[in-house]
Amino acid sequence: MTSLAQFTTSAVGGPARKFVVARTEAELIEAIRSADEAGEPLLLIGGGSNLLVADSGFAGTVVKIASTGFTVNDDDATCGGVMVTAQAGQPWDELVEYTVRHAYSGLEALSGIPGSTGAVPVQNVGAYGSEVSHTIAMVRTYDRETRSIKSLANFDLKFGYRDSLLKRTTDAGSPRYVVLTVQFQLGLGRMSAPVRYAELARELGIDAGGRTYATDVRRAVLKLRATKGMVLDPEDRDTYSTGSFFTNPIVDAAEAESLPAEAPRYPMPNGSVKLSAAWLIEHAGFGKGFGLADDAGHRAAGGRAALSTKHTLAVTNRGEASAEDLLSIARLVADGVEDRFGIRLHPEPLLIGCSLN
Repeated sequence: MTSLAQFTTSAVGGPARKFVVARTEAELIEAIRSADEAGEPLLLIGGGSNLLVADSGFAGTVVKIASTGFTVNDDDATCGGVMVTAQAGQPWDELVEYTVRHAYSGLEALSGIPGSTGAVPVQNVGAYGSEVSHTIAMVRTYDRETRSIKSLANFDLKFGYRDSLLKRTTDAGSPRYVVLTVQFQLGLGRMSAPVRYAELARELGIDAGGRTYATDVRRAVLKLRATKGMVLDPEDRDTYSTGSFFTNPIVDAAEAESLPAEAPRYPMPNGSVKLSAAWLIEHAGFGKGFGLADDAGHRAAGGRAALSTKHTLAVTNRGEASAEDLLSIARLVADGVEDRFGIRLHPEPLLIGCSLN
């Protein structure tokens, strides 16, 4: 049986009972239909960057989405830019790099994020003040319920913070809507979209809300992500993770006010408040590298797994970790934050066959 650890960025996960590689859209649909007709549990894997699979593996069919490539249509000036349509298995950062190099603006702040293009609308992937929902025009999907192709416009996808209709209709890694292609509407020109994230603006030497060359934004984002261990590097164990393990909590204003005055708060349009998961983790007593040190009994998971030494949001595989090792660190952190602040952190990656409870 095929080990799933080799297909995830955290390098953990047990075997798949059946493993299929789909290199074209037709092969992807056929693999899904075959599994559904056989009544098989189904798990789809793209880049494996937002997935934590149990050590017991997956007792069903795993389909690796390997359909790659993209097309560019700049013939219709009425769209206000260029339309880029990418296959679901297209490596995400390759697409971002191409758009920046060819002066299509809008994706530059999302540079360096691992994984495949088909995954980005599911999570409404975002970083440095940008989200893919800002540029996605249409997602073509295979609807497993109606067994037909269905196109979903931006409005239909009902995007939220790290959320979408695609995610809300996915159960244990098995989606109703399987992404086939993603279409982006991007601006024409070498200038970036407005840079709203303060840390990135400082790195670029501009005011928040300002613009600069998209190539400079990409370069700065890659630098910042590298300092946090968020750009894949085979030589750096801090990058063997699912990226940010926890989402930033969104709470009501009263709950936010119960926190210390110095706790970061970001007002949301609906009156709720987004908090910093990293701040909560650090101030609950979990520093960078937690799980590696022997002091105070903090050598959780035997040192095989730990919080990144660069960034407290990432739970990393230090070399020989199991999925349960990573989960043991995440549980300690989530429980500690809840004990200290009364706020429960929720995982960002899909947990397959395992949980934090």
